[in-house]
Amino acid sequence: METATEARARKEYLSSPLATPTDLKSAATRDITAALNATLADVFALYVKTKNFHWHMSGPHFRDYHLLLDEQADQILAMTDAIAERVRKVGGLTIHSIGHIGRLQRIMDNDAEYVTALDMLAELRDDNKTLLGALRSAHDVCEDHGDVATTSLIEVWIDETERRLWFLFESAERDRTE
Repeated sequence: METATEARARKEYLSSPLATPTDLKSAATRDITAALNATLADVFALYVKTKNFHWHMSGPHFRDYHLLLDEQADQILAMTDAIAERVRKVGGLTIHSIGHIGRLQRIMDNDAEYVTALDMLAELRDDNKTLLGALRSAHDVCEDHGDVATTSLIEVWIDETERRLWFLFESAERDRTE
């Protein structure tokens, strides 16, 4: 049952021009929005880093790694719109700017002028592992609030992230042993 404060907050929000009707309680909207926006910031940060490394890849396995990172970047970018639209569908507002992403992201940028190919793969592997944890946490939040649609989408993103992590691990390990 909603408290009086939650009911006032919902009424105030629903009178705003971007209000989206939902059957979720205001606490659910708040919690799911926070979890998804932080995840969205991480996804954008991971996308930019993956493209950075794609653009700056060099070495004997250039072609394979360049194509791998391009494929992974496309998959990561595809997540962004679906995440943001889920935030709106559950009645929340999503991130508005690069600055907002910077305040929420947990995946750190890499501005180094040069990074070896194996270090790129290892860093992206670790970043995908960080994203995996964020996705699992967001899934728990959505599940706690009965948001079946979002949990279903997150399960697909978890699988995709596990696959990226696996490919990055195997690519780096293979080259370390050759």
